[in-house]
Amino acid sequence: MFSLLIDCAPDDRDLLVAELWEHGSAGIVELDANHVRAFFEDTADRHVLDRLFPGAPVRQEDDRDWIAAARDLLVPMEVGRRFFLVPEWRDDPTPPGRFRILVNPGMAFGTGVHETTQLCLEALEDYVCPGMRVLDVGTGSGILAKAASLLGASQVYACDIDPIALSIAGAGFIGSADAVATGSVDVVVANISPEAIIALAPELRRVLCPDGILLASGFELPEIDAVRPPLEPVREVRAKGNWSLIVGG
Repeated sequence: MFSLLIDCAPDDRDLLVAELWEHGSAGIVELDANHVRAFFEDTADRHVLDRLFPGAPVRQEDDRDWIAAARDLLVPMEVGRRFFLVPEWRDDPTPPGRFRILVNPGMAFGTGVHETTQLCLEALEDYVCPGMRVLDVGTGSGILAKAASLLGASQVYACDIDPIALSIAGAGFIGSADAVATGSVDVVVANISPEAIIALAPELRRVLCPDGILLASGFELPEIDAVRPPLEPVREVRAKGNWSLIVGG
């Protein structure tokens, strides 16, 4: 068995993981926000992988169960006050008072491991009330849409421009906020790139009803000054590690 160390921007993680599974990866490990290690059996077509991931360092691995090893790195975790994220193959009991959300390493950015996902989950806890309508823009694995539903949202809309991401999420529509009616939702959550947030800011604000809340994340602390202006008025800024979330509305 061998592995590839692949550079990947957070915004491209879902698509990369889906592509790796499609090409026969035996396991994928998120090393940090910008790197994954993908494991392959020795029978995998290295020429194809070299063409797809030029320059990715190759490492020959010991003879062990790397699928199990990759799974062992993803353990149940409590996020915020109310969520319990559990790998789908584990049967750990849900702590009292928490919502259980099943995750899969193939979901990549939707496992809840990344700080921006945790920031969004914690903000949804604070701002989503029963009966609200929520839009999840760039839903990826769909974990934020699932969280909003568990918190009692009466309607949850999820969208993504990547059809592969929607196939992973299992729900939502291909597209973005421009397909949503003006003033139709109470909360918009967008865990996407800073460039996408800036470009979509007018649409994200347009779909909000009066007094609606916009939760935007996916950017690092040094990028706040660039992302903040189109989201004004800003209610608060949150941080976890080097990552940020802006609450607008």
